[in-house]
Order: sequence, then C-alpha cells, then structure tokens
Amino acid sequence: MLDLTNKNIALLMGGPGSERKVSLKTAESVAEALRGKGAIVTEIDVTGPDFEVPADTFIAMNLIHGTFGEDGQIQALLEQRGIRYTGAGVETSRIAFDKLLSKERFIAAGVPTPRSQTYLLDGSQPLAIGFPLVVKPPREGSSVGVHICHHQHEFDVAIADAKKFGTDTLVEDYVSGKELTIGILGDQVLPIIHIEPVEGFYDINNKYPWMGGTGKTNYHCPADLSPEVTQAVQDAALKAFRSCGTEVYGRVDVMLRDSDQAPFVLEINTIPGMTSSSLLPKAAKAVGIEFPDLCAHIIELSIAARP
Repeated sequence: MLDLTNKNIALLMGGPGSERKVSLKTAESVAEALRGKGAIVTEIDVTGPDFEVPADTFIAMNLIHGTFGEDGQIQALLEQRGIRYTGAGVETSRIAFDKLLSKERFIAAGVPTPRSQTYLLDGSQPLAIGFPLVVKPPREGSSVGVHICHHQHEFDVAIADAKKFGTDTLVEDYVSGKELTIGILGDQVLPIIHIEPVEGFYDINNKYPWMGGTGKTNYHCPADLSPEVTQAVQDAALKAFRSCGTEVYGRVDVMLRDSDQAPFVLEINTIPGMTSSSLLPKAAKAVGIEFPDLCAHIIELSIAARP
C-alpha cells in the first residue's frame, strides 16, 4: 500500500452542481482518513474553474460529484496545469457521466441495459417507450430529476421537470426488480450491494438522510443472490465499466429484473460518494478494505493509470 506520510494531498470538493453538499460531506470523511494516514491535506472548495492548487501537491483528489467534477471539465483543467489527479480521465469521465453517450457504449459492447430513447423536450418526436417508463436527465447524478412514470400525467410532470436540465432527456423502460450497485477498484469487482428503500426508489431523499431526507434505506452486502446471478451481475458491471474505458475506480448501478433475474446496467458513477453512508466504502469493507486504505488505494491506482 502506498505510504502517504507527509505527502501533500489537495482535496477538490464542493463544485457548482446540484451535488455540492454531498461532495462536501465526502471530503470531510476523506480528509479525516488521509490525515490518519499521515498525509498533509489541503481542502479546496471549488465553485468554478478559478481554483488554485498548491505548487507542492503530490496529487489532487477529485471529490466533486456531478457537474464540473465528474464530467471531464475539471480533469481537463488539471491536465492543462500539469496537476496529477485521482479517478477517471477527461474523455472517459465525459462519456460515463453522460447517460446518452454511455448508453451507446453499453449497446455497442453488448452490455445488458434497458431499452431507451433520447427524447427531445420540444415535443418534436413521438414517445417510443411504453408505460411504465423512467425519465432521467442525461447529465445529472444522485438521482436528481429522475421520475418513474406509470401514465401520461406523470410523464408530463417529468418532462416539465426535465426542462430544468437541458433540451433532451433519457427515457427508458422501467425494470421492476432489485436495485443493485457494484463497486470496482481497478480490475477488482467488489461484492454486490442490494439497495432496499423502505418506500419508493433510491432517490435523493432515500440516499442522504443526513441532508434532511425523510426516507430510510436498508443495505445488504453482499446481496443475497445465487452464485450464478452474482456472477452475471458482476460480469455485466465490469463489462459496462470497460465499455466506457473507465479508469481507476467507480460504481455501476444495475437493476435485477424480478421475473427472470436478468441484470440491466443503468449507469456508471466515476466519483461515487465516500461519506459514512456511501456504498463503495461499504462494499470495500466487506472484503476487508478499511476506509483509509480505500482512499490510499484509489490514489495508488490513479498514479498507475497516469504516472
């Protein structure tokens, strides 16, 4: 394991997007872990491109979820400035963050994924997906703006909401089943987590009770699945991860259809949450990787990906 003693590590946190509060909470946890490893940590609250990283920084740990942090923008700036950083690179971040682009990669690679269409919000095209369906802003995270629609009225509400995020949206078949997530560290596929919200689906209300959410979610790690289904889910997750060329680490969200136990990949998170309630740390801990070691391993994998 990489020795971080007296290494200067900059934590890039916050960001201008809708997941700012989650990022700040992630940075709080990571800062404590890295200081416990002996690192010298500088916390940098990023609100846009005009941020400064100390000249003697060993590596910048990018902890900005969603817009600007996860979509290739900050990666491009860091590369222009010659600053080493953690996680996926510029192009793979851009592809994985955009649900429309990543969907194209999934399909081309034969990754099982729900049938979908890119729906233009000006109403210039017919809806090709039948109810029930899911409407998702293509370039948001933490389930921001996600709607499950069972009839036209709900779809109309979802489309009105989608206009806050752009000119198009992703419409997918709704898959009824278990919500699963699979962490990946380099080539290591971590145990599957079964996410079981007490009510509804795994939206921002159920994800982050510490942000004032009223929901409650149970997590089962490893998920109670047969060896055959476990293998199929992990294989689909790794295939999706590789189809986008994703480097270093991430988390792949999958729906497991109730009717036949078939997995359907939804998306890749290239900067998954690292808070006390986050899922990647839960999965890592299940195979004996404690949180400080997980942070160090992400740094180690990042250096290997971009020496």
